[in-house]
Amino acid sequence: MKKSRRVLCFFAVLAVGFLLLNSASQDATVSNAKADVLSEDGNRQWFKGNLHTHSLWSDGDNYLEMIALWYRDRDYDFLCFTDHNVLAQSKNRWVDIAKKPTGKDALRKLKERFPEGWVDERLVDGRTEVRLKTFSEVNAKVGQPGKFLLIQGEEVTDRFGKYPVHLCAANVKDLIPPMRGESVSETIQKNVDALISQRERSGQSMMIHLNHPNFGYAVTAEDLMRIRGEKFYEVYNGHPGVNNSGNEEHASTERMWDIILTKRLAELQLPVMYGLATDDGHNYHGIPSRKSEPGRGWVMVLAAALDPESMIPAMERGDFYSTSGVTLTKVESSSRGLSVEVQAEAGVDYRIEFIGTDSGYDKTSKPVLDKNGKAIRATRRYSKDIGKLLAAHDGPSASYTFTGTEIYVRARITSSRKHPNPSEIDDYEQAWVQPAIGPAAVQAVN
Repeated sequence: MKKSRRVLCFFAVLAVGFLLLNSASQDATVSNAKADVLSEDGNRQWFKGNLHTHSLWSDGDNYLEMIALWYRDRDYDFLCFTDHNVLAQSKNRWVDIAKKPTGKDALRKLKERFPEGWVDERLVDGRTEVRLKTFSEVNAKVGQPGKFLLIQGEEVTDRFGKYPVHLCAANVKDLIPPMRGESVSETIQKNVDALISQRERSGQSMMIHLNHPNFGYAVTAEDLMRIRGEKFYEVYNGHPGVNNSGNEEHASTERMWDIILTKRLAELQLPVMYGLATDDGHNYHGIPSRKSEPGRGWVMVLAAALDPESMIPAMERGDFYSTSGVTLTKVESSSRGLSVEVQAEAGVDYRIEFIGTDSGYDKTSKPVLDKNGKAIRATRRYSKDIGKLLAAHDGPSASYTFTGTEIYVRARITSSRKHPNPSEIDDYEQAWVQPAIGPAAVQAVN
């Protein structure tokens, strides 16, 4: 009997010891969890840039060099040219200025800024034509190594039936023609695959992102959530005609983001998708107006150097935030949660909202119906469990601590100051922090 008690006591002590050791191990794991801290640290710095713009090479109304100077003069660090289905490579591309509504004004401004014989003109049947400079020529003239980076890109302009499917490819070597597909999602996937193929062949850093999903209400969350190799899409696009906010039948681009993140991380076991802010600028005269103009949305990338080899991998890691006017100094995500610090401006108030989905969300959805009860092509209706407001804080800094059930958490910061030249009427300046993957998503993937 005494021996049995001694044995029981031994196992009890062993069990307690194991529990204490396990608890200490878990505490050590949490305390030693590596945090991803996005802030300038001497090795990395923030770079401001735009990944979507147009020129006279397609449907923009200004010259590449003038567009580059617009951004350089306003302290942008980088700019990607993304004209429709063309790379600025031919030295024999001429434009008839009389065919452009702002042609004469654009030429006058070009000559004023470059008076030293830079402009090539000719008369054809009594009409003035101007040669469009190539990317290489403009880069040599306006680009500044280590200070202002110009990136060659393309807006791969495709469609499926009546639905426009556009993707911006950055730092490409060769033109990617529209690849076509038998559905919207297949069209997206085939164009993404084409860029991946070029990147693998060349060994050059490249990236591709889906543009303005609500342009023509062409792309749904269901189309985008299953795409492989695509890590980016535009949660904010500065063109007034792309319907960022959606309407009664179509989800906003932010609502789409939450649906896509939830499905990819919890059900499809696909990587996170990041949200970009871009200009999609076409019009550079008479600013501000209600046209598609520069300066409305951009990304802030934390990288070691101002070159594609540093910046594209940084973006693929999520080391950036998107903004239409709010500046951040620090973003920290770890196994504990997500925190944000704003570079506050005097007289401006800030609201920081943490948005995400818990593991117990309602997975059901239903189609959107028209007034006759017929299903229309639109992102399906999902539960409010998806992309719900988890916490909100008024002030320039805030943190969210994981409870253990979150699939992801992202942050949206809204200032009290209205955008000076908004994409949509009464827009306020905002910033969008990339999602932190929550403990429930890690469990689902593992």
